[in-house]
Amino acid sequence: MKRSLLLLACVGLILPLGQVRAQVPLDGFVVARSTCAATPAIRHEANPGNVSLVVERAYRLIGENRANGTHYLIEVPGAEPSRRWIAKGCGDWVEMVAPSDGSGESTQGGDTGPVAGGGQTAGGAHPDLVIAISWQPAFCETRPSKPECAEQTEGRFDTTHFSLHGLWPQPRGVEYCEVSAEDRADDRAGRWSELAPVELSSETQAALDEAMPGTRSALERHEWIKHGTCYGTDAEEYFADSLIVMSAVNGSAVRTLFADRIGEEVTQAEIRAAFDDAFGEGAGERVRVACANDGGRRIVVELTVGLAGEIDPEADIAELILAAPTTDGGCPGGVVDAVGLQ
Repeated sequence: MKRSLLLLACVGLILPLGQVRAQVPLDGFVVARSTCAATPAIRHEANPGNVSLVVERAYRLIGENRANGTHYLIEVPGAEPSRRWIAKGCGDWVEMVAPSDGSGESTQGGDTGPVAGGGQTAGGAHPDLVIAISWQPAFCETRPSKPECAEQTEGRFDTTHFSLHGLWPQPRGVEYCEVSAEDRADDRAGRWSELAPVELSSETQAALDEAMPGTRSALERHEWIKHGTCYGTDAEEYFADSLIVMSAVNGSAVRTLFADRIGEEVTQAEIRAAFDDAFGEGAGERVRVACANDGGRRIVVELTVGLAGEIDPEADIAELILAAPTTDGGCPGGVVDAVGLQ
């Protein structure tokens, strides 16, 4: 018996690199959070092609090296071999990413392409804008080292309210308008603190710090450089408009649903029904749910909502949502996470 096991082990050692297998198969995708090297083997640094991850790009997940292991096996298109190992800290495991329109970019929403939380709009149409709103305790389960997550405490606004991720002009690909190559490089590498500070009034800055906890990690600089520069206004108006939509959602039945279900599961159908209650029948069909796997749980991390029309202080947010094309619902549902790592 021992001899047979030894023989099998030897066979495993001489498998071609392209046939490397994960010990524990997994489904879903890994969204890269740093520019880690992706290597054919865990214990060897050889990296044919010098392959590294592209920050915020989604890679198909094949498996991990063992149950609750240290590394993910992913598929890297164009690499040879294409199956590569990365340390788990290099990215977040998500259950699904946006469907592709054939160009590698999602046609509705998502801050990366393809990404968790995007979606294919009906008939190939796209909204004028997509707003991405996060459930911050769930986000912090995936990124606990972020300053905004390390500092998150019971009773803080973002533990019971949605947080602003970003407001994204559509269609996908409308990004980095008149932005220098140096700033693009810093942004794509995640060096957000090296980007120029965003100039905002003290009132808007205070409101943004509450609604967007990620300002502690310079998220607002990233959002402005990548998306706000294509909004057609200055940063003050871009973020003020984002806050108008956030205020409407946080003052609605959608926020109440999540706050009342902390620690419990909520379904996609319930989320969409809450949007219908808050913004009119059909509003929920403009909403997509993004989830992540957290141990043995599936948690709701983010909602993306289509908008069509101009945002201003007098705008009817319900009309803007209902004017956008419909989208698929994404994740079927998950747990509304509570503050603190579970």
